[in-house]
Amino acid sequence: MILEAKNIKKRYGSRETGFLEVLKGISLSFSEGEIVAIVGQSGAGKSTLVHLLGLLDKPSEGEVFFEGKDVMHYSDEQISKVRNENIGFVFQFHHLLPEFSALENVLMPSLIAGKSGAHCSERACVLLKDVGLTDREHHKPSELSGGEQQRVAVARALMNSPKIIFADEPSGNLDAENAEKLHNLLFDLRAKHYQSFVIVTHNKELASRADRIITLSNGLIVQ
Repeated sequence: MILEAKNIKKRYGSRETGFLEVLKGISLSFSEGEIVAIVGQSGAGKSTLVHLLGLLDKPSEGEVFFEGKDVMHYSDEQISKVRNENIGFVFQFHHLLPEFSALENVLMPSLIAGKSGAHCSERACVLLKDVGLTDREHHKPSELSGGEQQRVAVARALMNSPKIIFADEPSGNLDAENAEKLHNLLFDLRAKHYQSFVIVTHNKELASRADRIITLSNGLIVQ
């Protein structure tokens, strides 16, 4: 078991202004090498759930275990270390740094982790090859198409060899053709690297290909 959440809840607000409870008690777990789709209507709490599972935020209540260890008692620095070394993210908008090349963007997680050297550059080049962008490694984001930019974001998410990757509407900003290419890429990468993917999506075709589908409604798992 890579990641497990037990009865996590998330609320915003205060006693003075009132609370908005976005997640109302979610328990789930993820195993090595599986692809899980999280679906549901807008406002169901999908992105909030990904932020909690990806250790970008802390739940108001409940526990999150990474490889069996309760990380909710970790310091912010310890949580950042676990996240940087073990978790990758791909969002609807690629969030590439515009002043850097595709290769430099892919290298960024290793630099943040304090890693550098020829082996990091070699890995970044291999990842760009894996996503079909060998000939675009020195291009800046403005010189790449939307589909190419999102493939760079996928390569960046893989840079530190994370055990699990969270993708929040990764193809939501792409046309149908590029969306299908990206979906195929995610499954090809899972087959090659055996990493787990948790994908928030409204795309029924993508969800149908997942090993499991988790449906959220009004802050709860309904299926």
